[in-house]
Amino acid sequence: MNNLTSQAILKLEQVSFNAKLNVKTKENLPGYSILKDISFEVPTGARVAIVGPTGAGKTFLLRLLNRLSEPTSGKIIYENQDYTKIPVIQLRSSVVLVPQESRLLGMTVKDALSYPLVLQRLPKAEITQRVSQCVEQLQIPDDWLGRTEVQLSVGQRQLVALARALVMKPKVLLLDEPTSNLDIGTTQKLLQTLSQLAQTQNTTVLMVNHQLDMASSCDNVIHLSQGRLISNQHARDIDWEMLKANITTTEALDDF
Repeated sequence: MNNLTSQAILKLEQVSFNAKLNVKTKENLPGYSILKDISFEVPTGARVAIVGPTGAGKTFLLRLLNRLSEPTSGKIIYENQDYTKIPVIQLRSSVVLVPQESRLLGMTVKDALSYPLVLQRLPKAEITQRVSQCVEQLQIPDDWLGRTEVQLSVGQRQLVALARALVMKPKVLLLDEPTSNLDIGTTQKLLQTLSQLAQTQNTTVLMVNHQLDMASSCDNVIHLSQGRLISNQHARDIDWEMLKANITTTEALDDF
C-alpha cells in the first residue's frame, strides 16, 4: 500500500454528463444521462481502479477528466483549481489519458515516444534521456523503436501508447483497459511500474479495468453502475466475490 498524501489531487462534486445519443440504440435522446451526480476525491499518489458493467460510464468518466467532454453539471477540481479555469493544453500535459485504442500517427515508435516532448520544446538531450528511461522501465525491445504502427501487434501498440504517456511524467495517468491486449507477464510488469511511479514520483493513476484481479492491486476501487457511483472503497475492504457477482448480474440485466 502506498503512503498516500491527505491532499486530494482530483475532486468531483456532483458531476453529471448527458448525451444526445443513446449509445445502445443509436437513437437521439436529448438529455440521455450517462453519468449522474458523481462525487469522490482522489488522494495524490493513489492507484484507483474504476470497475463496473459495460455501459456503466467508466470511459466517459475518463473523458471528462481529460476534458475530451465537459460535464453537463457539477464541478471537477484539479489541485484546488476548477477544471474550467485551466487551459486544456496545460491540463493535458499533467493529466494524461491513454485510450484503449491508440495510434502512432504514422510515426516510428521512437518518434512517437519523442513527439509529446518535442511539442513541449524540451532540450534534445532531455528527450533522449526520458525516452530511454521509459523504454527501460517497460522493457520495450530496441528492435521495436524503428517500427511503425502497422508493424506492431495490438498489444505492442498498447504498450507503446502507455510508454508515450509515461514519458511525459504526468501527475495523473488515466488508463482505459490498459491490460486488455497484454500477456500476463507484460501486465505484471506494467502494474509493477505503476506501483513504482506512485511510490517514487507520487503519480496518481485512475484505471478502468474489467479484470478484478488487476483492480485488487490498486489502493481504492470505484464501482460504477448505470452511470451512478455505487461505492468507493479501499481495496482491502472489498468483498471481491460479491463485487464480481453484482457486476455480472447487472451486465446480464442490461443484455436482457
